Amino acid sequence: MNVVVGVTGGIAAYKAVAVIRALVLAGHDVHVVATQSALKFVGLPTLEAISRNPVHHELFEGVAQVRHVAIGQAADVIVVAPATANVIARLAAGMADDLLGTTILASTAPLVIAPAMHTEMWQNAATVHNIATLRDRGVIIVGPEAGQLTGSDSGPGRMSEPDDIVDAVLAAVQPNDLAGKRVLVTAGGTREPIDPVRFIGNRSSGRQGTAIAWAAAARGAEVTLVGAHVDVPIPSGVTFVEVSSAEELAEATFGAASTADIIIMAAAVADYRPDAVSAAKLKKESQGDELTLRLVKTTDILAELAVSRRPGQVLVGFAAETERDDDALLELGRAKITRKGCDLLVVNRVGWTEGFGTENNSVLVLDRAGDIVMEASGSKLSVAGRILDLLS
Repeated sequence: MNVVVGVTGGIAAYKAVAVIRALVLAGHDVHVVATQSALKFVGLPTLEAISRNPVHHELFEGVAQVRHVAIGQAADVIVVAPATANVIARLAAGMADDLLGTTILASTAPLVIAPAMHTEMWQNAATVHNIATLRDRGVIIVGPEAGQLTGSDSGPGRMSEPDDIVDAVLAAVQPNDLAGKRVLVTAGGTREPIDPVRFIGNRSSGRQGTAIAWAAAARGAEVTLVGAHVDVPIPSGVTFVEVSSAEELAEATFGAASTADIIIMAAAVADYRPDAVSAAKLKKESQGDELTLRLVKTTDILAELAVSRRPGQVLVGFAAETERDDDALLELGRAKITRKGCDLLVVNRVGWTEGFGTENNSVLVLDRAGDIVMEASGSKLSVAGRILDLLS
């Protein structure tokens, strides 16, 4: 996705760097349009290094390429962060005497702005009127928040946090194709206790499942996320059910499954658990040189959901495999979807440095016949979007 980030001249411009970085890490092509005042707060090399693209700041640069129009025409979404009182007034008036103004006027893409200014400026009747004008035009306003401002001032006017701004930007371009649907997602890795301080677990961070939950909510779905030891922030607007073990995850999932239209089982669930849990910490002094654990199978949640699901319910499973050979990996996936009986199976390769705990993923999706219906790679958020595209 082509994202244009307008950076204007306020002290909150330093937080724009985090907005740009998050969008880049999510796999988007980010182009910064900075005002001359913005460059007095954040240097050009910083913005170029973070965005990985040249920064545009002169109205008369690239005249032969009609750049003052082309940047806006190519944008899928534009975000201005921070949006100062001056810039908000200029946008409301439709002014286009700098590159940011012409870029916005030349674009039909969604526009998101994140106001940042002193409280008195935010509450001034002119700013209130300008914000109302922009809202009427469909501009998405994020914040501002109440909090510490420059110096000793505190109150409404603090720019929203970068993650909240990024969420609003991505939501602005999401289709609403899951409106009215109930989506159940599992994420994270279960931990099967051995004693009060030890467990058998895995390295899943829950990042992929959480990304799916976020993307589904952004597309209008009512989302329940059942998470086991999720190491990333929980998306706003999502009902979160926190669990720990495989049995807890099974109980929560079965409880929510009956009303779900789509179930996506992205969690890494333990296949085995200790048959007995010690009430006290196991001491090596009493156990000797060897410790033997007897493990028993956990509930096969995906297979049971396939048997008990109602007509029309869509069931998606995940298969994390360490197989390095592509053909062998495909055969493992085909065997698993046959055993489990789900509608789609997302197969991804995991290892010491890929899959679990990373920001990117590479997957292939199989249907019930074992055919590859989609391949995707990139950030886990972009992969989440591709999976939901396939479902919708």
